[in-house]
Amino acid sequence: MTVADTTRLPAGGGASRIIVAASIGNALEWFDLLIYGYFAVTLSKLFFPAGSDFVALMLTFGTFAVAYLVRPLGAIIVGAYADSRGRKAALMLSILLMMIGTAIMSYASIGVAAPIAVLLARLLQGFSVGGEFGSSTAFMVEHSATRKGFLASWQWSSQGVAALLASAFGVFLFSTLSEQQLESWGWRLPFLFGLLIGPIGLYIRAHLEEAPEFATVQPSETPLRDLVGRYWGRMLLSIGVVILSTSSNYVILYMPTYGIKELGLPQSVGFTATLMGAIILTVVSPFVGHWSDKVGRTMIMIAMCVLFAVSAYPAFVGLVTYPSLLSIVLIVGWMSLLKAGYSGVLPSLMAEIFPIQTRASGLSLSYNIGVPLFGGAAPLYMTALIQLTGSNLVPSFYLIVTALLSLAVLIMIRAWLHLR
Repeated sequence: MTVADTTRLPAGGGASRIIVAASIGNALEWFDLLIYGYFAVTLSKLFFPAGSDFVALMLTFGTFAVAYLVRPLGAIIVGAYADSRGRKAALMLSILLMMIGTAIMSYASIGVAAPIAVLLARLLQGFSVGGEFGSSTAFMVEHSATRKGFLASWQWSSQGVAALLASAFGVFLFSTLSEQQLESWGWRLPFLFGLLIGPIGLYIRAHLEEAPEFATVQPSETPLRDLVGRYWGRMLLSIGVVILSTSSNYVILYMPTYGIKELGLPQSVGFTATLMGAIILTVVSPFVGHWSDKVGRTMIMIAMCVLFAVSAYPAFVGLVTYPSLLSIVLIVGWMSLLKAGYSGVLPSLMAEIFPIQTRASGLSLSYNIGVPLFGGAAPLYMTALIQLTGSNLVPSFYLIVTALLSLAVLIMIRAWLHLR
């Protein structure tokens, strides 16, 4: 039995400050990620001029993907730093690195050095983000033994807020500025906005106390060695529960491309659908996190797995048969509701899998192994499989497989928790 099992820590009036401080880095990460994606065509022309638009766009997305390659490294270093030196110290480090990356991106000049600057920005952001999830989740759950689910659920609610802000910038800039204005200065505005958010988060984090639960234990000087040597089985379980959360997330992000390429729908249709999904994720996640504090984590997540598995195929059959704005909004809305139901509980369950001394390392590393394998590469998998099989129902099969994988892991976790 750990300290968290026996101690009841207050989470009253300071809860909102804890949530903002811990989730603002996650929101900034997703804002920059989505803005980079929305402005990919513009950025490809400015920073990666090549003989063809296709090559320039591939270089742009290749640079985007590089951030995922350094995430595990950030998870190892920043996660271990959080376990040995404290959650607050790691949170300060991660948001500072994120701000530097955003600043480089904001002030990158067009020219020979531009691709190098963009690459450096993405590497710094990827490294900092690698340790952000584990450090911020550990920080939140270690402020209360009775409200872990609610506090940690804001990790995903903040992603929804970031998506709403990024979408608002996209709609405003693309509808009000000419192509020449966008390429000249307009593309910088959202990155500058992100740069303004960073100091606010840094200030808030600097004025927080260390997480109370972490302060009650003797930190490990070798958290990574302890994690790999003693808790590798728990890390595998943690990776397993990440699978459905990240696969559903990237299937939803893939829907605008799917709508255009496979269904022949206009770009605005997929954009409207993902905007609706962001609203659902923002609003529903905290309610589900609060619910999990009352009724338990695993049964809610198991129910979401089953609903994903049984509804994915008929949902996509309906979408392919009747492609329209209403159809894609309904499908993305349904997936987003299930995603919020699953992911709103996920961070607190993952945190409870690991002991306090290796919690940030375990969360960071398992999350940043699961996301690139089953989430970040999902659009690539689906595009390739659609081309290979000729079936535009591939996303439904991917959701079914990943739902069943996470379901099996959740059943094992539920049995393991009962045996503890």
